[in-house]
Amino acid sequence: MSEHLIQIEPQGAVRLLRLNRPEALNAFTAPLLSQLRQALESAAEDRETRAVVITGAGRAFSAGQDLADPHVAPSRDPGAAPKDIGHMLEHYYIPLALRLRSMPVPVVAAVNGVAAGAGANLALGCDLVVAGESASFIQAFSRIGLIPDCGGTWLLPRLVGRAKALELALLGDKLKAAEAERIGLIARVVPDAELAGTALAIAQRLAAMPTRALYETRAALDDAMKLDYEPALKREAQLQSQLGFAYDYLEGTAAFLDKRSPEFKDR
Repeated sequence: MSEHLIQIEPQGAVRLLRLNRPEALNAFTAPLLSQLRQALESAAEDRETRAVVITGAGRAFSAGQDLADPHVAPSRDPGAAPKDIGHMLEHYYIPLALRLRSMPVPVVAAVNGVAAGAGANLALGCDLVVAGESASFIQAFSRIGLIPDCGGTWLLPRLVGRAKALELALLGDKLKAAEAERIGLIARVVPDAELAGTALAIAQRLAAMPTRALYETRAALDDAMKLDYEPALKREAQLQSQLGFAYDYLEGTAAFLDKRSPEFKDR
């Protein structure tokens, strides 16, 4: 793949990944999705990387799937066999969504401009979503006879509840960043000029925190959504037992007692 569809910019312990098809509003193609997954794999394997930021080049985060991509574009020949869109999901979107959700470090989405379709759900699959005030989110699938993918059917009801998730998915209306923040779809809205700096500052703050504990917090919250109360309590006890033997807990408590800044190392 000769094109650099993902720009990788190390920022100390933070790795910035920039979707780089600005001429197409960073619409997804099979090569872009492959390069993004590879970039995430590289960040996961790099012990010096302790947080990741994903954003888009130009005036959009991502317009979602590029419908001209040969993997999904329907043929205009009446005699041609239809494309199996599920193949695209199985080979590109599912591996990417699973990699994103299992990253050993926190991932921040910095949403600039529109995030539509799979582009919106890629952002929502990150741990924290920060958006510029001009950003918008669109579940555009119903407009072309499809359902939300890239994790959308799992993410939306958990973020905003079933009723609002159905409204967003069925009507496909554009949701402005301020409203997305108000209903709990995203974490924070900032002025456009402050988006890059705010997202990086959040990622740097996360990078200085106990990374393994952050990873386990995400896992515990996801697990708790499918557990009854008592099993969730037992899951908490199991994780606390493991983390209590780790370096970061010992360092964190020692730093607290010594009234100094901790230096966390676990990952």
